[in-house]
Amino acid sequence: MTVFHIITHIDLGGAERVAINIAKGGKSHGIEMHVVEVTRGTSPISRSMIAEMRNAGIIVHRAPLPILFHWHYIAEKALAWLFPLWFVWLWLRYRPDILHSHTEIPDIGLYATLRIFPFVKPRKIVRTIHNTVLWTGMKSLGRRIENFMQKWDANISISESVSHFYEKTYGTKSPIIYNGVEVPAVPFSSPDLLGVASKGNISVCFAARLEEQKGVRTLYEVLKKMSGDTIYHFYIFGEGTLSHLLDDLRQQENVSIHGPVCNIATCLRQFDYVFMPSIHEGLGILSVEASLSHTPVLANKVSGLTETLPHDWPLMVTDNDTEQWLHLFRDILPTIDYTALAEKAYRYADSKFSLSHMQEQYIKLYNE
Repeated sequence: MTVFHIITHIDLGGAERVAINIAKGGKSHGIEMHVVEVTRGTSPISRSMIAEMRNAGIIVHRAPLPILFHWHYIAEKALAWLFPLWFVWLWLRYRPDILHSHTEIPDIGLYATLRIFPFVKPRKIVRTIHNTVLWTGMKSLGRRIENFMQKWDANISISESVSHFYEKTYGTKSPIIYNGVEVPAVPFSSPDLLGVASKGNISVCFAARLEEQKGVRTLYEVLKKMSGDTIYHFYIFGEGTLSHLLDDLRQQENVSIHGPVCNIATCLRQFDYVFMPSIHEGLGILSVEASLSHTPVLANKVSGLTETLPHDWPLMVTDNDTEQWLHLFRDILPTIDYTALAEKAYRYADSKFSLSHMQEQYIKLYNE
């Protein structure tokens, strides 16, 4: 069997990581796994991910063109509609049995391929739904593609919240396969790769795309109000369209701002907490990775995060309320039983988000 995983680009991203993790499970089941990108990833992280995939026996197919600008998804959609013109040659060469799409840009590319070249007839299409909000700025096109995916019985949701959203919005309930997460293979005494220990404070990590979904505005408001606080030091890792909002924070002594870090899961044990003020999440993979690293998560109460944490988790706020966040930092964290909390989160994540279980469920799906 040959499976093609179609992703937006080989670069930092939760959906891309899930696709790679699924593909890593193919070799032990005699399945030839390929990863195909729609737009060309060009960052140093892209090179690292390509090396990782090739070392795992995954065949990688690079897109010919990168995204040159970001404006109302114009460039992304253009490259998605051009995708069939070169993908058809991959199809003719490898004749994959399964085409597995991850997120909207690959969904468009797959839809366009089967519309333009009707002789492309895979045995099965699988489409993993990674988020509770779909087709931002592309509602009309999204409706057509959802009808297409439903006709192929392709949909798989990554969480209860995603499945509920999809049924409410598009009328059908999709099966759930929880994203599996690999326990970071680093010892507790791992070297201080990010210079965290040198600050001598309680360290708090924010690592995400700097976009509305990730709660960047709330991050800014909370950190501005904590300017001058000597108890905490905040580490921000990421880039995105809202990067400019954080410019003022660069002057604060308790804030360090960096670009994205590849495989930051291997570094999470160096921090005391992970800060996740997300507005919505399909399933917060960073939250699971943090819990598996024994690093407690500070979370906004949205369904894609609450599913990743024990039901009575005390480190949550409602509606990203700034005063609740300040109360959490100033009054709750200083007196919390840190060791017991970290162990509780670890046990929950370890029992629910197994990488091998996710791989086995997708292999079973491919074989049906």
